[in-house]
Amino acid sequence: MSESIPIPRRLVDELKKRGLNVEDIVIDALLKALNADPTTAAGIRLDIARKYFEEGEALIDRDPVQASEKLYKACEEAIKALAIYHGLGEILARVEERGRWTVTELEKAVETLSDRVGEWILTSWDAAWALHVWGFHEARLDSEAVRRRAERVRRLIAESGRMIGLDK
Repeated sequence: MSESIPIPRRLVDELKKRGLNVEDIVIDALLKALNADPTTAAGIRLDIARKYFEEGEALIDRDPVQASEKLYKACEEAIKALAIYHGLGEILARVEERGRWTVTELEKAVETLSDRVGEWILTSWDAAWALHVWGFHEARLDSEAVRRRAERVRRLIAESGRMIGLDK
């Protein structure tokens, strides 16, 4: 599913110094270069969400802290996929202008998607946010707490796949 390419360390360091995520920058640049239609771009973001979810799920019993962050990232990518697919223009314009997603844009996307699609999107986001803050940053969640919240992220990814038309 993935391809490795060397990126000069100085470039990576400069991106990090500016608070930018290397993977996001590369993916966004490639999607832009492809001029990918919303379904293709959303599908690619959902592929990334699935990768993070699988990695996170595999870590739950061994390393709940790292599992928490992978599962949060899976949710984040699924929200981006849905925002692209549903054409949340104002939010996507702010992301484009800023050059990256922030929690503010993700939260606004969640609110809008929740209104359009269902409250379960907000519930999934809230579970992922708990994983990010309490599971990763604070390292307060054990494997069972992470596993319970992972189910909300699993649903988000599965429903997103159906919505986008990737899964039946």
